[in-house]
Amino acid sequence: MKIKLYAAFAALAIAPSLGFGQDAWFAKNVDKLIKADDVERIIKTLSADDMQGRGTFTPGIDKAATFIEGEFKQAGLKPLAGNTGFRQSFSMVRTTPVSSKVTINGTDITADNVAISASASFTLTNTDGVEVVKIPAGKNFASEYQNLMVTDKKTLILVDTSYSSFFKRIAARAKRGGTSFSAPGKADNAKVFVMGTLDDVKSLAVNYEVKSQEKPLFNVAGIIPGKSKPDEYVVFSGHYDHLGIVKPMNGDSIANGADDDASGTTAVISLAKFFKKLNNNERTLVFVAFTAEEIGGFGSQYFSKQLDADKVIAMFNIEMIGKDSKFGPNTAFITGFERSDFGTILQKNVEGTEFKFFPDPYVKENLFYRSDNATLARLGVPAHSISTDQIDTDKLYHQVTDEFSSLDVKNIIATIKAIALGSRSIVAGKDTPTRVAKLDK
Repeated sequence: MKIKLYAAFAALAIAPSLGFGQDAWFAKNVDKLIKADDVERIIKTLSADDMQGRGTFTPGIDKAATFIEGEFKQAGLKPLAGNTGFRQSFSMVRTTPVSSKVTINGTDITADNVAISASASFTLTNTDGVEVVKIPAGKNFASEYQNLMVTDKKTLILVDTSYSSFFKRIAARAKRGGTSFSAPGKADNAKVFVMGTLDDVKSLAVNYEVKSQEKPLFNVAGIIPGKSKPDEYVVFSGHYDHLGIVKPMNGDSIANGADDDASGTTAVISLAKFFKKLNNNERTLVFVAFTAEEIGGFGSQYFSKQLDADKVIAMFNIEMIGKDSKFGPNTAFITGFERSDFGTILQKNVEGTEFKFFPDPYVKENLFYRSDNATLARLGVPAHSISTDQIDTDKLYHQVTDEFSSLDVKNIIATIKAIALGSRSIVAGKDTPTRVAKLDK
């Protein structure tokens, strides 16, 4: 797809269609303050080859973080409370498997039918303290897997053979090692997946050995304090990590992640600049670029533990807005649309423009709990992801071909402007989205 940049950008036709008054004033500022050339500069920088695909724990992601810090500083944002700079630093435990053996009911399970996720070496001689869970045929395996992985329980998961294709993927991931918040020497949340036809576990023995190393990670976050409601937070987020250096394809080994999610991170930076220039937000605005989304959403998980979820009014998580959605130009979809009136508020605020927000059309993909909004959503926050990706047909997803040249920059700018316009009543403290049902897991 060729890049589409028009000097006289008018895709939204916001100001003329909204008429006069406060709405028209806001819309006029959206068009005036969100600049096409700045949007293009940011996303070009984040998706350039010298960022090395922004892989977690790589020099490339450090370089990307430094760039985002500079943008936040230039915009005039302030660091989060307790931070001296824009990096929200924390450490993770990176593990590399050395050996594993699983025996159930006196029979050794073949290595191809075992996948273990743990942050440290451990040994089990029985089922004491181990939760045994079955995933029978006919379930949504992706959803079951995601829910199990966020629990803090040591778990044996018996997987039906009908999920062999899914199992191969998690087994391959397990062999590469993992990342967790657990301290070295602990494996309290170990997950042991076994594929087979076992109906009853009478005895269990597991021996798992890994090498562990603590490594630093960092989100990049800044705020604009609210004027009349400083203790109420509205979060704008995207993840700035991607896959890094991968298996070469036609001589190219850099997974640039232009759409996933340099496009979303660009939106976050652009919105931060926009709202700072307006300087009239009643609620406190938090702008955060998350790390480690691609390896488990660890950046957003850490972030969510550093603030009171009950004070977070809404979360706009922006994930892949680089091309037209399946609904056509000037459209985007919102995950979990039916779980709160967040989407209804946004759609109300863009009425009179050419832009429309739709419910997520890919419900079977369980996207609501597959991005960085998930942790806060589980805590009851109306935290939703906004995207335009045609995930069922996107051949560039997680490929080295996800480059700047593949993007429709006009679409990115239109979506950023729509989010700015759609969020305005929430930012102003006039609308408060209904809460999402909390999850116990």
